[in-house]
This record gives sequence, C-alpha cells and structure tokens, in this order.
Amino acid sequence: MPLATAFPATLMTKDGVRIDAAHTPSRGDVDLGIVIAHGFTGSWREGTTRRIAHVLSGFGGVVAFDFRGHGRSGGLSTVGDAEVLDLDAAVAHARSVGYSRVATVGFSMGAAVAIRHAALHRGTDAVVAVSAPARWYYRGTRPMRQVHWAIERTSGRLAARLAKRTRIQSGKWDPVPLAPHEAVERIAPTPLLIVHGDADTFFPLDHPHQLFDAAREPKELWIERGYGHAESSATPDLIKRIGAWLSEVQR
Repeated sequence: MPLATAFPATLMTKDGVRIDAAHTPSRGDVDLGIVIAHGFTGSWREGTTRRIAHVLSGFGGVVAFDFRGHGRSGGLSTVGDAEVLDLDAAVAHARSVGYSRVATVGFSMGAAVAIRHAALHRGTDAVVAVSAPARWYYRGTRPMRQVHWAIERTSGRLAARLAKRTRIQSGKWDPVPLAPHEAVERIAPTPLLIVHGDADTFFPLDHPHQLFDAAREPKELWIERGYGHAESSATPDLIKRIGAWLSEVQR
C-alpha cells in the first residue's frame, strides 16, 4: 500500500526558528491530531518516519516535522532543550488545521522533548514517549558515548552535519534544562504512555522505570520484548497499538 500523502508546511517557533513540517490527513478519527517528534539526527522525510505517519494516519491526522538543526529546518540543535518550542509550533499547527484533540508521540530525543513539552507548555491531550532517556548526560552504552562525541567534539559535530544534515549548537547547556525524570510528574492529568524495548542498545530499562516511577496517574508502561531503539526498530504492529491506545484514551 502506498504511503499516505503528506502536505508540506513551514512553521515558525516563538523564538523565530523556521521549522519544516508536513500534515498527513486522517484516514480514521478526524478529531484527533497526532504530532510525531523524531529522534536525534532524524527527519520527517525519512522512510521510517513516513511509514510511522502512514500507520498513525489510520487513527488520526498526523503532523510530522524536523527539529531545529535537522533536515530542512533552520537553527541549530540544542539536543532536547529549545526543541520544546519546535514541538509547541507543531502542536499549534495541528490545532490550526482543525484537530480538537492533539497527542504527541516522541521517539528517543523526541520522547524527552514530548515529556518536557507536556510538563512545561501543556496544551496536549495525551503523550507517548518511545525509547526515552530519563536523564541527561547518560554514557553507559557505546551508542550513547558515540552520541556525546557527536555533540561535544568539533569533529563529531562536523560528521553529524555531513552525514546526517544535523547542525548542532556548540558549547554546554546554561542552564541545564529540566531532565525528563524531573519533568514527568508535571504531565498529569494528561494521559502518559511510556514505551521501551528490552533490547534497546541506547538506554537500558532503568530509564523507562525511572520515568514511570516519577510520573503520576494516569500512566502506562509497555516493556516490549525484543524491541530495539526508536523509529528504526518500531514495527507496524507496535505503531498500530500506540494508535489504538491514543484512540481509546481520548474517548
């Protein structure tokens, strides 16, 4: 089956960054808008994200976008800090095209942003955090040590720009933004679903458990057997179950 048609859009954040986005109209529940927040170095134009948007469009309309510093969006990536403004612009766009209920579905870095956005900006009706980090500066796995090299070293930032079209801001956070495990308790009473794989090579299972323990009801935790990390490992079946959860929790 061909992928559903995505209509490109250009959004503007509250701090003046141009965001490349697209709207895939609903094939199902026309009242529900689902905003997809991709992982670090990802893009809404990548095949994996497009396929996720196609599956989710069976449950609601989908707004996907590129975070600042990624793909065709402007600005520089702050790796989870100012990105809450990008997500806020995408949520506002979903409202503007007519969706009365809007949920966010974030993957990896995008999941951390979805948690922080729901805690700090509110305005969403449900949050799904897939493969989310619970805390900053985690270096306990080889993939995360590679991520920190890409963020912290000049050579790493150059490699990310050339290989992934990801432009990363140099320097350290000042101040350090509220970590996901610190923010997550503020999401309630908005429903929260945390999804994590037991084969995640980036963030082990103490991350979803830390998030779940810190969150308040209503909340759910799915530990998926054999599931790896973020968009690249997400099966159509898992995405369908997430879509069904969004449809059910919104009734």
